[in-house]
Amino acid sequence: MATGTHTVEIPTDVQAVWDYVSDLEKWATAVPAYKEHEIISETQSIWTFEGNVKGIKKTIRAQVDITEWNEPANIKFELKGLSDNFTGSGHFTAQEANGHTTMTCTVEVHAGGLSGAMLTPIIKWAVPKVASRLTESIARKIAVFS
Repeated sequence: MATGTHTVEIPTDVQAVWDYVSDLEKWATAVPAYKEHEIISETQSIWTFEGNVKGIKKTIRAQVDITEWNEPANIKFELKGLSDNFTGSGHFTAQEANGHTTMTCTVEVHAGGLSGAMLTPIIKWAVPKVASRLTESIARKIAVFS
């Protein structure tokens, strides 16, 4: 299993952070290697990512299911690979203090099946970077829009 956690401080109140991260349309495009997404329902979407790993172009499709919406401080989600055998989960948390909000994003991914042994080293390298880049990108966008 690979885990990535990243925390940022955003110079705005927790409600502004919630208003941004509770809308999948706003932050889906902030995910590294994002190509496209399709909203299935209020709690389910399909995301497509495309990137290069050691010169090999790879497209990955994943189902994202929101499992908890706890305004204004917590969103939990689960991931399921549609193009590859992997599962995962993650969450956003936000805590306000002194007019600033500390936001943390955690993502965990587990590769399964026969391809899991090949995917695990890549996932262990990529997941921390994805968590960091996603969190930083969302923080920059929130700072601009609030």
